Amino acid sequence: MSQSQRLGQRGEELAEAELRRRGMKILARNWRYRHKEVDLIAEDGDVVVFVEVKTRRGTEFGGPLAAVTWRKQRHLTTAAAAFLTERRWMARPSRFDVVGLVLRGDEVEIEHVRGAFDAGA
Repeated sequence: MSQSQRLGQRGEELAEAELRRRGMKILARNWRYRHKEVDLIAEDGDVVVFVEVKTRRGTEFGGPLAAVTWRKQRHLTTAAAAFLTERRWMARPSRFDVVGLVLRGDEVEIEHVRGAFDAGA
């Protein structure tokens, strides 16, 4: 596993722990649909939440949230629709969150943006 893969995995573990701490139930991790992946899928009450996790070691090249491009948003919405269809949950409310993490040694900064973008993005 590469250093960047280990960083991403660590970020997903920390993001999952943070979402659980906030009372969310994790339904899936690294859920795949064709060539698209959703890092975390959770329930926040009755809302299905599709979570993109971005982890960085610093902010020299922009923060982690800036890395969620329109193309990534489109991939997430496609995968989310497949997940909801597969489970026959199309009538359930859903949203897209982004969790950005900056890891500097033992220091961790976490930013959770609820409803970070629209499915129509």
